[in-house]
Amino acid sequence: MTSGVKAAIGGTVVFLLAVGIELAWMHHQRDESWSASPAATATPQVDPDDLVFLKRERPSSLADLKQLDGTTVWMSAGGQMDYYACVGHHAEYAKPVGTLLGAEPLAIKDAFEQVAPKSATFRIPGGDKQVLLAFTLPSSADPTKLYAVPVGYKQGSDYTFFTDSIFFYEDPHELYKHWGPQIWQAVDAHQVVLGMNELQVGLSLGQVSKSTSQDIGNRMVVYDNLGKPMAVTFVHDKVTAFRPDQGF
Repeated sequence: MTSGVKAAIGGTVVFLLAVGIELAWMHHQRDESWSASPAATATPQVDPDDLVFLKRERPSSLADLKQLDGTTVWMSAGGQMDYYACVGHHAEYAKPVGTLLGAEPLAIKDAFEQVAPKSATFRIPGGDKQVLLAFTLPSSADPTKLYAVPVGYKQGSDYTFFTDSIFFYEDPHELYKHWGPQIWQAVDAHQVVLGMNELQVGLSLGQVSKSTSQDIGNRMVVYDNLGKPMAVTFVHDKVTAFRPDQGF
């Protein structure tokens, strides 16, 4: 990702928190609409997405994080996290491999600490040391090759982790199976199709975006889409139009 794009989309922790705040606001807006409806006249229509339980691990130490060893996680913060080649307990920060995409599975192999160069602290602060997860990509051409991604940092004796914002701990294809095969085909191909909602498009094209308003579900959102910006229009939280954009 170029320095220009990075400057345009802002800092790391704030953005990860903003994603959670925006999702919480979507739930709040739905709750308000339900409470404003005439009481006892009809049962409110519940969005199936609101019924999905997202597991949280809340690690607070390196030992806690190592509990993920041998498990598979899936990317929630698509389009945000750069990853690196990993040899032993060392990430090759100077050689980023790419950016992890939404719903991509990662087979976790280890967790370790490493001093990070300033260039690698855009999303995750460096602290005294960054904390990284070593993993393989089961769906890649070489499912044995080892990579690493930063997921937190250590400052003094204290750890801060962002794994609960970065990952699904359960397969999102099962969590959101009510989306149906057409939507999941688009998400896995990182494409947008008519009728998708904002959650689905964010998982498909990545969470790096800017919008024309705060009216979630009724606005145009421009997704960076790994440097190939896509402008998507939502009406009643459904995609009604999309087109490549001139810039981000």
